[in-house]
Amino acid sequence: MIHRPGRGVWLAYTLVGIGALLMLAPFYFMFVFASHSRTEIFDLPPPLWFGNDLAANLRILTDRLPFWRNLGWSLYVALMSTALTLLFCSLAGYAFAMFEFRFKRALFALVMGTMLLPSFMNMIPTFMIMDALGWIDEHRALYLPGAASAFGIFLMRQYAASAVPRELIEAARMDGCGEFGIFWWVVLPLLRPALGTLGLVTFIASWNNFIGPLVVMRSAAHYTLPLALRSLQSTTNTEWGALMAGSAVATIPLLVLFALSSRQLIAGLTAGAVK
Repeated sequence: MIHRPGRGVWLAYTLVGIGALLMLAPFYFMFVFASHSRTEIFDLPPPLWFGNDLAANLRILTDRLPFWRNLGWSLYVALMSTALTLLFCSLAGYAFAMFEFRFKRALFALVMGTMLLPSFMNMIPTFMIMDALGWIDEHRALYLPGAASAFGIFLMRQYAASAVPRELIEAARMDGCGEFGIFWWVVLPLLRPALGTLGLVTFIASWNNFIGPLVVMRSAAHYTLPLALRSLQSTTNTEWGALMAGSAVATIPLLVLFALSSRQLIAGLTAGAVK
């Protein structure tokens, strides 16, 4: 007997489809407007299909900004942030999950407590510390301060506690493996789903970060993409076509990354939910 979906299932599919179209609409119009001139964008009705001005908009973009350099800096900062976050958060999460030491609970509670602080409260202290270190207008100020995030430590600790057998660690110790060797060769492969999830979240957050570069960066040649694109806006003469073209170029890497790693993201977020 063939089971046919009921009306409730079709209604759910319809609502999800409508919601998906509404969420994809801004992306669609961003790519459409990237191929139109500023005057065409503000026509009534606005253009609903692609135009012929994409090359002109890209030329305006590269004339007004060191756009490809800004793109390179964004990629560099995002990769460094991701690599350092994965390293330090996995180390801290593994330590909190598998080791016993004094003040462990209090220290973990302190780390979790930092998640309650609004991000804007860090702006002035961050600037003061970076200024004291001489890191103003330096890209290290964008990826070093957040290299051990509370969310990352919590995620890795929870996953390590459920996915890493203590017996396996004891067996490695009995075989003469050092603590860092155990972490590198035994623990890290078991943490791969959580590492993939944390890496994707960290890369996207760093790529889209606007407040951090706004606080510490000074020269346009060192801007990351969000800050560089914001500098194109003015009260009277904003080239919206060029701005949309730059936004489209900045969005493409994220779309490709998410398409390639969406399954890994879901696996990491739902790991341990079903036994």
